[in-house]
Amino acid sequence: MWRGEEKILGVIGGMGPLATQLFYRQVIDKTEAECDQDHVNMILLNHASMPDRTQAILSGEGEKVFQLLLADARWLEENGAAAIAIPCNTSHLFAERLQEELEIPLVNMVKEAAAAVAAGPRKVRKVGILATDGTVQSGLYQRACQAVGLEWAVPSPEAQALVMKIIYDGIKGGKPIDYNDFIAIEGELAAGGCKGAILACTELSVFKELYHLPDFYTDAMETLAERSIEACGKRVKSSSQETAPGRKV
Repeated sequence: MWRGEEKILGVIGGMGPLATQLFYRQVIDKTEAECDQDHVNMILLNHASMPDRTQAILSGEGEKVFQLLLADARWLEENGAAAIAIPCNTSHLFAERLQEELEIPLVNMVKEAAAAVAAGPRKVRKVGILATDGTVQSGLYQRACQAVGLEWAVPSPEAQALVMKIIYDGIKGGKPIDYNDFIAIEGELAAGGCKGAILACTELSVFKELYHLPDFYTDAMETLAERSIEACGKRVKSSSQETAPGRKV
């Protein structure tokens, strides 16, 4: 594998494949670069056969997922990665355990997304958390938001069922999405006093791109892409430089 001054980003992907594809493009689109050589070197493991993280956590079989993630992370570390990104929110239930086993940093998407909301220009104080059942029930984002002084809210059981429908039937399953489902979720968050929401599932990152969601929504995976660029010693484009994917003004 490549050796030298350029840092390599190791990516544990495939959870799911569409989200990993989008993450790869986000890293490219958000890197300040004038030529190929200015971009981030990456090793991307598309581990699509990884067991479903939500099912594993809810069934008490999360240890199998942890061991698979750890094997992937160690392989990336051994092959020259200087930092690791996992574009899967639910997998971050194991992030701190993984970090204890590694010599290189794991960019923590959950903590970085919460910090981005707290430090953002919109001064959001109460934020909604849109995620899988596994992520919501684990309390990952609730703890991360509380740590940076944010109030938080999660959907009601009825609205959470719609979130899961969009994630599993719509994005993962490729079935038609009824946008009215998302309007119902959004309305509940707004009625509950939320001034913003974190898209805390990478399938919802795909949904954001498909439907051009507004700045009310903070995309956790987009934040992960930016912090991963910086972890590899590269510069993130300013918002004024981004007019379309891969294009500068």
